[in-house]
Amino acid sequence: MLRKVDLQSLVDTHERPFVVIDKSFKIVALNSAYEQSYGTGSLKIIGRTCYEVSHGNSRPCFELGEECPHQQVYQTGEIHSCLHIHCNDHGDNHRVRITVYPIMGDDGETYLGESIHELSEQDNLNDTGVSMVGASPQFLQMMEQLVLSANTDSIVLIQGETGTGKELAASFLHHNSLRTEGPFLTLDCTVLTESLFESEVFGHEHGSFTGTQGKKIGLFELAAGGTLFLDEIGELSTVMQAKLLRVLETGEFRRVGGTKTLHADVRVVCATNRDLLGEVKAGTFREDLYYRIACLSVYLPSLHDRADDIPILAETLLKRICYNRKKSVFLTTEAMSWLQHYSFPGNVRELRNILSSAAAISTGGEIGLNQIQGKLSTNSVPVNSTEQEQLPSTPPAPHPAKMPTSLSELEKQQISKLLDVYAGNRKDVADALGISVRTLYRRLKKLGLR
Repeated sequence: MLRKVDLQSLVDTHERPFVVIDKSFKIVALNSAYEQSYGTGSLKIIGRTCYEVSHGNSRPCFELGEECPHQQVYQTGEIHSCLHIHCNDHGDNHRVRITVYPIMGDDGETYLGESIHELSEQDNLNDTGVSMVGASPQFLQMMEQLVLSANTDSIVLIQGETGTGKELAASFLHHNSLRTEGPFLTLDCTVLTESLFESEVFGHEHGSFTGTQGKKIGLFELAAGGTLFLDEIGELSTVMQAKLLRVLETGEFRRVGGTKTLHADVRVVCATNRDLLGEVKAGTFREDLYYRIACLSVYLPSLHDRADDIPILAETLLKRICYNRKKSVFLTTEAMSWLQHYSFPGNVRELRNILSSAAAISTGGEIGLNQIQGKLSTNSVPVNSTEQEQLPSTPPAPHPAKMPTSLSELEKQQISKLLDVYAGNRKDVADALGISVRTLYRRLKKLGLR
């Protein structure tokens, strides 16, 4: 086998967590970085299997339907890399990229060297209490695309429904890129008018137009050396699209009223909940701009498409809610099961709002069906006392065993209830669900609701 002194010297050369594993999946060596990251001493790990230590499983990953890099390396003899969810001895999950190398021992046996790259800290949540958390195949595929995109400086187009976490994905791209030390700025394209677009994006000089007070630095200058996130780029008019295209192609712009040509050293990330390619065909979005921003495209799956992630996501969201409110709450088994059967048209944003509202009214540290009920209709908009008096009471949420036979039927019932609550006002219903009016209309049509 590998000589002990050579083995320890090998693992200690790695700054990141590193372990050596034999053919029977047993860990035979690890470095101090691994001990620090996972809070486990080497004496507790040596001789145990990697799937037991890293995943808490009793069988190898491939037997449970997951990708197993160790099996890949032993079959091909080549380096293999993939995304995995690892857990430490406290049960905390870590999203990591692991790269496995074949290592030849003195006895001719092949061992595996596993280098572990943390993609994010377990408690790295933003101020809204949303974290990129999940372990489903759809989620891991999305993360693989984000990691690959972060390693380039190209423009990235993030696509997904409202509430799937497009800004969080853009932030992940920035913080895992070479520009992580630079600024990360966000521009909400839904609030821009054509008259304000150039001033906000490129800036203006003193006296460039009526009402200006001094010189203004635009976002392309402010984001120099970092990332500029253009959220909902599909909302830009064709006039604004043309102006944006020019700076993306040349990297040059001028402030409004200025004569000096400036250069933009900015990485641009765009996001949309629209079908931009369809809008290109319809003539409402410029084809040249679309192909300029879609050189790298990442699709964020809806929460409905990765329902297996709801338990871990709900627990993570509740952890931040409890931290902010200095309050300890938990979901009952019935409440969690109900959430797993709900279609979440508002995606992660709707789940967060449901949990936040339910936590606010929970007593005894427990969130049950009684706390979840009604939050599906009022979770996305604050309700003042006058409005609250006008809202009809919501019947108790059904037990999972009595739920509709399909998610579509459940969604249809829920939206029908909201239409009654808000007297048919589509804007209020869309706000309550955490989705756009456009998305609501598409769902009404799909579900056969007027």
